Amino acid sequence: MANPNLGQTVASAWEAIVGPDPHDQIFADYWLLNRLKNGKSFKGIDGGRLIEVPLEYALNGTVSSYTDTETISTTRADVFDVSQANWKEYAGAVVQSELEDAINQGGGGKFGLLPAKLKNLSRSFDDTFNADLYGAGTANGGKVFTGLAALVSATPTTGTVQGINRATYAWFRNQQAAGTQTVAAYDNYRAALRSVYNQCSNGVAGKHPTFLVSLRDDFEGYEGLLTANERFTSKADGDGGFANEVIKFKGAKYAYDADCTDGVCYLLNEEFLKLCYLKGRWKKMMSDVEPANQTVRVFKSVTIGNLVVTNPRMLGAVTSIT
Repeated sequence: MANPNLGQTVASAWEAIVGPDPHDQIFADYWLLNRLKNGKSFKGIDGGRLIEVPLEYALNGTVSSYTDTETISTTRADVFDVSQANWKEYAGAVVQSELEDAINQGGGGKFGLLPAKLKNLSRSFDDTFNADLYGAGTANGGKVFTGLAALVSATPTTGTVQGINRATYAWFRNQQAAGTQTVAAYDNYRAALRSVYNQCSNGVAGKHPTFLVSLRDDFEGYEGLLTANERFTSKADGDGGFANEVIKFKGAKYAYDADCTDGVCYLLNEEFLKLCYLKGRWKKMMSDVEPANQTVRVFKSVTIGNLVVTNPRMLGAVTSIT
């Protein structure tokens, strides 16, 4: 935007900057990512070729009543197994030229260019992560996080999750119900939410879904069913740092996310959904490198992690919301 004819007044003074940092025009509040990172879902792991989740999947079948000296069963009971997930790798980079360093040194810069670039890189990671956390793990040749579309499936009786075939093993299936409207807008939505919520709770005190997430249209459809005293909008009652309104469903918090799958509301609990990463490898900044044939510095950042479920039956999805 260079203009050589602005005159002496402008030439002798800096432009007025509404700052001090660039004003964000693109990033959003990432409800799912922030919820997972700020709670007990965020889990650093020391190492290992795979993420392994030990599972208890069966009763001990030797338990039975008996009389006096009657023989009891000593058959070995196999009640444990393990599920496995692969690590997924992400990387991003910032390039800073010698010229950019020179013109931003001292008081020459309108804002800190390199810190602003690095902040943008970090938030760009968040934008990518949040979108991938809703997917099926198949994008980019399967190199992305295994997301909710696979882990909390709309068709939980099919597919293989973390090495376990859900068609064969019912105990590794999530809960699911359809919220299709039949007479009026969202007439079956609340009933479907209630059904899945109760199935996830499984009668265990304190083990109900803790948060719900859907697209804004479905959020507003449910919100429209509520009376004033059924809502809460307080940030203290909602989720720290989340700018959008949070409402309640039974014992859970409900918000919307633009990355969520269309026509689906997820009912989740941080205790049974883990965002795992190799320790020291969550947006790790590597040492800057100077290529031999360019006057630039390259700053690279790396993440190695994945999303896993530990108890799918405590998680659920309301699908077919139209």
